[in-house]
Amino acid sequence: MPRKYVTRAIEPELHAAAGEFPVVMLTGPRQSGKSTLLRRLFAEKTYTTLDDPFQRKLALEDPRLFLENAGGAAVIDEIQYAPELLFYIKMEVDQQRECVGRYILTGSQHFPLMQNISETLAGRVATYELLPFSWPEACLPETLAVPDAFEVFYKGFYADPLIHGVNRDRYYSSYLQTYIERDVRQIMAVQDLSLFQNFIELLAARAGSLLNLNEVAKECGTSFTTAKRWLSLLQSTGVVYLLRPYHKNISKRVIKSPKLYFTDTGLLAYLLRYPDAGTMQNGPMAGAFFENFIVTEVLKHKVNHNAVFQLYFFRDSNRNEVDLVIEEAQRVKLFEMKLAKTLRTGDASQLKRQMEYFPHACGTVLSFAEEHVALGDRTDLAPWTALYGKIEE
Repeated sequence: MPRKYVTRAIEPELHAAAGEFPVVMLTGPRQSGKSTLLRRLFAEKTYTTLDDPFQRKLALEDPRLFLENAGGAAVIDEIQYAPELLFYIKMEVDQQRECVGRYILTGSQHFPLMQNISETLAGRVATYELLPFSWPEACLPETLAVPDAFEVFYKGFYADPLIHGVNRDRYYSSYLQTYIERDVRQIMAVQDLSLFQNFIELLAARAGSLLNLNEVAKECGTSFTTAKRWLSLLQSTGVVYLLRPYHKNISKRVIKSPKLYFTDTGLLAYLLRYPDAGTMQNGPMAGAFFENFIVTEVLKHKVNHNAVFQLYFFRDSNRNEVDLVIEEAQRVKLFEMKLAKTLRTGDASQLKRQMEYFPHACGTVLSFAEEHVALGDRTDLAPWTALYGKIEE
C-alpha cells in the first residue's frame, strides 16, 4: 500500500538551520519519522544509514573513506552507531567553515551521543528533536466527540498506526520489542529485559502523577540506582517526559518531585493493556490520558517551532495545584485540564485560587466543551483546541 508523506511542522526550522550551520542534528524516539522527513527535505543530498552493517563497518574502520563516499553534502542516519565519526565530520567542516548544511545527522537522543555532539561539534551544529505527530500535523478534526478523541489517543501519534493504517496492536508490540531488545540492550546493556519491561509498565500506571522513583524501584524489585539509570534512558530516548515543578519567586514550599508523562498516548495505552478506546475512556486513568495528551502537544509545539518557553506544573505542600505552567520571559500562562463536555464557572475555582501566586498570569481551563467563556480575573473556559492559539499569544 503506497504511503503518503505528511508535512511536519519542524520543516521550516530544519531548512533555516541548514542555511546557517554546517551540521544539523535531528534526534527523537524510534520511528518518529526522522529518516522520512530528512530524505524528503534534503533529497539533493546523499543518504546513508548506519543501520546498514556494511556502512557501519566502513564508518568505524575508515571514517575518511566513508565521508568521501558520502560526498560533500550528506544525510547520515543513526549516527549513534559510529559516534567516532563526529570527530572526522568536525575536521571536514573546519576545512570549509563557510559551507553550511553539509551534514544532516539523525540519532537516538541518548546521553553519550549528545555529550559527544556537544563536545565535538560545539558552535558547528544546530540540534533539534522530532516527536510523534501532533494533532495539527496529522490534520485531525478541530472538533471531535470525546469517544472519537479517545480513539485517536488509543491509536497513538506514530505515523504507522495514525497515518498509514497499520494495526495498532501489532505496531506497538513490535515497537516495544524492538526498542527493548535492540536500543536498550545496546545503549545500556540491561541484563534482565523482562524486568526492564516491568519497570516501563509500572511507570505507565503513574502517567500524569508525581513520580516517586523509590516506590517504583521497590515495586519492580530493583535498586533505586538502577531505576534512576533506566528512567534516564527512557527520557533520553524520547519515550517519557518529566515535567518539572515551578518554584520561581514563590515563597511557599513546593513539591520537588516531577510529574511523569509518555510522549505517545498509544504506547501508554498499550503498556496499560487497554483492549479498546472505550475501556480507556471509562477507566480510572481517563483524565490522566487527556492531561498526558495536552502536555505532550505543548511539548511538540515547543520542539517543532524551537520555542523558548518552558513547561512546568505547580503544586505546593497543601496540594494546591496547576496542571501546566508555561513561562516565557515574564509571561506566564496557566492551564487546567478537565475531561468534561460541560463546564461551569465553579470548575475554574481552583485555578483562580492559584492566581495569588502568579499575579501577572492568565489562566485557562481546557475541556471538550465547545464554547469559550471569559470569567474575568484573567481566567477563562475554552475548548482544548484553543490551546494552540493560546500558546502563541
